[in-house]
Amino acid sequence: MTDRPLPLITRPEGLYCPAGDFYIDPLRPVARALITHGHADHARAGHGAVLATAQTLDIMALRYGAGFTQAQQVAEGPVRIGDVTVRFHPAGHVLGSAQIQVTGAGPSVVVTGDYARTANPACAAWEPVPCDIFVTEATFALPVFRHPDPAQEIGKLLASVAAFPDRAHLVGAYALGKAQRVIMLLRQAGYDAPIYIHGALQKLCDYHLSQGVPLGDLRPATVARGKKGDFAGAIIIAPPSAFAATWAQRFPDPVICFASGWMMVRARARQRGVELPLVISDHVDWPELTATITELNPSETWVTHGREDAILRWCALQGRAARPLRLVGYEDEPE
Repeated sequence: MTDRPLPLITRPEGLYCPAGDFYIDPLRPVARALITHGHADHARAGHGAVLATAQTLDIMALRYGAGFTQAQQVAEGPVRIGDVTVRFHPAGHVLGSAQIQVTGAGPSVVVTGDYARTANPACAAWEPVPCDIFVTEATFALPVFRHPDPAQEIGKLLASVAAFPDRAHLVGAYALGKAQRVIMLLRQAGYDAPIYIHGALQKLCDYHLSQGVPLGDLRPATVARGKKGDFAGAIIIAPPSAFAATWAQRFPDPVICFASGWMMVRARARQRGVELPLVISDHVDWPELTATITELNPSETWVTHGREDAILRWCALQGRAARPLRLVGYEDEPE
């Protein structure tokens, strides 16, 4: 990279663009924030102004209330901010998720936020965006992480439902993105029975329906409305935190499932008491991450958060410039 000023720098608040005077996914309230997606570790309330996709703004309002920011702007086409131009491109992570492209102040930059390259029927697909500096996550950046076909994992769930018709199947899935993806994968697999959802998922599922995501017949997972046995053979989706409460004990001999890329780690599944782990990830795995860097061929790769050591070593072996940003505060979505 040349001696030109860097288009982005790190500050305690997060990733900052001096030429535009804004932050991307800041960790604390700032005057102007650009938000990649609606997960709570990236989208926080209290900023003076927020620029994001329309769906991310809607999701933030659903989660934090209409007053989550003093001013908001929908990212449509190129947006000029100070001396730079920003564009939002689909990230394939959750509904409304975007990569943010910054041009006009030295090297061009793409900040991925969280992203996935595997097809996700609940959101727009990731698209490649050429850049000089590629700023990527590294959530699953270890060679051991090679996620299976999500359809294969849903097949395991449906096989278990068929094998245990007297048991309810409780699937742990985060409220934004994972829950709706699991529902859509079930529908794509031909499962057209009602799917029962925990009340914490209702607003976000309703929003996906309003955005044209065909989730099908969803019903409240409320035992009070019927007998415990009414849920025999049913699929029930809930945030993982619900399984630690007495709520999960209301269902007939439940099979505890959890949909996450982390279910590749058997110790994590055992720790959560998961009987049927479903390895379904909304992030790039090792082969996808290395393929993305190879295909985009940036002058530099910056790593925001995650398992950075292995990907930095891989870049060095490939003769690619890379460095860690060591941003703290971006982890699995809080429940």
